[in-house]
Amino acid sequence: MGVRLMVVDDHRLLAEALASALKLRGHRVLAAAAPSAGAADLVVSRAPEVCLMGTAAPAEPGVFDPVVRIKKERPQVAVVVLGPVPNPRGIAAAFAAGASGYVRHDERIEGVERAMMKARAGEAAIAPALLQQAFEELLHPAAQPDDEGARLLQMLTPREVEVLVRVAEGEDTRLIAAGMGIAPSTARTHVQRVLMKLGVGSRLEAAALAARTGLLDRATVSNANAAGPQQAPPQ
Repeated sequence: MGVRLMVVDDHRLLAEALASALKLRGHRVLAAAAPSAGAADLVVSRAPEVCLMGTAAPAEPGVFDPVVRIKKERPQVAVVVLGPVPNPRGIAAAFAAGASGYVRHDERIEGVERAMMKARAGEAAIAPALLQQAFEELLHPAAQPDDEGARLLQMLTPREVEVLVRVAEGEDTRLIAAGMGIAPSTARTHVQRVLMKLGVGSRLEAAALAARTGLLDRATVSNANAAGPQQAPPQ
């Protein structure tokens, strides 16, 4: 028995191509809509059995807001997300929003059809291999682009963090010492330790590395939090 469905995708040509293929296989396509952000109204009004929702960026904040609305106003509609792979965080976000399934964009039409049927029957529609990959990534996440900044920041003491911020702001040893209330020799020692821990040979390199890895932004926040309402203890 054919499924009464809607196909939603930010790329209209993809939505229409998938809709045409499913029509040829005996399914009743109520609409092929784009963009997906504005399709929730149509899904709510037409109330299909299944909504196939394509997205190129499932990990982006708010991308599954339409799914949340659809499930709130039409809980009987099963939403199956068509997205890229690997994207385990996107898979998790889709199910958290209320989706019944997640299928790869490059899946064969037979795979999409099986997912539709399972979702309509109230089952989770996701390939075991894809689910396993999602769990593996969530349990052992890959390093993110800004992880280097976090790792470097953990190597520095609060005092060295403050020194790094001041170095990045262009302060020389005298200004660092005066601003932190420490002796110039102590300030010089802090600077040398910062350079050594960051693995750089100059203050300019330290500032450049901090900016490139996001360390400078993290250090500024860390320094502000560490300062708090109380004065730092004297050196």
